[in-house]
Amino acid sequence: MIPLSLLPLPLIHPCSESSCAYVLIVTAVYWVSEAVPLGAAALVPAFLYPLFGVLKSSEVASEYFKDTTLLLMGVICLAASIEKWNLHKRIALRMVMIAGAKPGMLVLGFMCCTVFLSMWLSNTSTTAMVMPIAEAVLQQLICTGIADSLEDSLTHNLLLTFLKSFFPIVPKQAPISIPAPPKKPKIRRDSLYPTKRDHMICKCLSLSITYAATIGGLITITGTSTNLIFAEQFNNRYPEAKVINFGTWFIFSLPIALIMLMLTWIWLHCLFLGCNFRETCSLSKKRKTRREILSEKRIHEEYHKLGPISYPEVVTGIFFILMTVLWFTREPGFVPGWTTLFEKKGYRTDATVSVLLGFLLFLIPARKPWPSDPLAPMITWKDFQRLMPWEIVILVGGGYALAAGCKVSGLSMWIGRQLEPMSGLPPWAVTLLACLLVSAVTEFASNPATLTVFLPILSALSETLHINPLHTLIPATMCVSFGVMLPVGNPPNAIVFSYGHVQISDMVKAGFGVNLIGVFVVMLAIMTWGEPLFHLSEFPTWALMPNVTGSL
Repeated sequence: MIPLSLLPLPLIHPCSESSCAYVLIVTAVYWVSEAVPLGAAALVPAFLYPLFGVLKSSEVASEYFKDTTLLLMGVICLAASIEKWNLHKRIALRMVMIAGAKPGMLVLGFMCCTVFLSMWLSNTSTTAMVMPIAEAVLQQLICTGIADSLEDSLTHNLLLTFLKSFFPIVPKQAPISIPAPPKKPKIRRDSLYPTKRDHMICKCLSLSITYAATIGGLITITGTSTNLIFAEQFNNRYPEAKVINFGTWFIFSLPIALIMLMLTWIWLHCLFLGCNFRETCSLSKKRKTRREILSEKRIHEEYHKLGPISYPEVVTGIFFILMTVLWFTREPGFVPGWTTLFEKKGYRTDATVSVLLGFLLFLIPARKPWPSDPLAPMITWKDFQRLMPWEIVILVGGGYALAAGCKVSGLSMWIGRQLEPMSGLPPWAVTLLACLLVSAVTEFASNPATLTVFLPILSALSETLHINPLHTLIPATMCVSFGVMLPVGNPPNAIVFSYGHVQISDMVKAGFGVNLIGVFVVMLAIMTWGEPLFHLSEFPTWALMPNVTGSL
């Protein structure tokens, strides 16, 4: 019924703008409602644009496979190798071993390793990998807590029996003072958790992992699909703007992630563990309880099960470092990059590095050759296929197609003209409104779909108000990842919720604070170190290009 009920729009106003608006609204409704899979909804422009004469079929088709698709494919090859050879598990366990088993430090340790892994793997994969490790630690904590409670009860009963047998006749005037056991919360027979504090630790650790995965995804341009959507749409709309690459994005977003990491940890600690950081974060061995010692022992056992580091892990680690270094040094900005060694400029992108190293993983053997055994490569096509998110690729392609239709039909310019009354607002106010609106919508709609709908609108708004488009687009791209208040907000939330430690009320309460922290830190970044990095105080000449093209 959705396409039929909206059909009068292009029929009553038969122009390219109204036809494009019809396609945009229909696609957005299907994305937000998820009445059909996101990838299927992303195919709507592929047949409606040609039918309404907005774009040719060949032009629409070319929008569905871009440079960022190749970039993603190369990253997935590396991620497949990392997961296949358990390098991610070794990194996670090692970082947790360094942090220790004190509740506060344990949470911080898990958050740090999750942030690091989420920079390179998808947020969903990272959460799905780290949660079982965290669950093993939590189960050890629960089992030890039950044993402690039973042991304390047994000790107290034995002491009482001994004193009664040793003093059979006791005058009423002089009662014997029986030493009470150490004050410990009683075991809760109606709960899976020995004490309420244990339940709070489980909640805190579970939620910290999904929030850390979201924070880590912000750091790199490949960290999450929304970053890729922004990069490709921005480069398509403003081809003359050579400002967004792996290096500039990393320099801008790393401080944001570090500040968010610490503030989120403090917020979760105060919310679930209280404000006594000295008790829960002490690294002193004298302060460790029996439960903490056993938890550390469990983590060490898990690590030793992995055995010594293997040849495939070494190769994967080398490729991991090499890909990062080549991305950083391609066009760092402050010094000439390695692309200057080639005669022709502008041919090599981050995708070139990604695909080259990804291809080599199919070629390099996973172990030293033996005469009787065939050589097995580091990864196979099945390993790659298992992790490759084709739905996200088509979804991103649908976003590019919508953006191209908005530009060609003139809908972007029309939207921009309707937003002219906002010209009296300062840039920071426009950016703050965009951040709040996007972070609210993304709680109920998928992150990629939300960003795909909002990017063309915010681009047109920035051009109309003569604000540097990056001033609104980058904060909106980051804030669209802050859908952390509900299990449906993003897949990592759903994974953590499925373990049963947290309720929806816990997620809403904790997620609201994380949401505010995220918007605050992003606004701080765009108003401080973002200005000199991207020259946000001036309206760039490359932002005029769409307007000139549209008027011609």
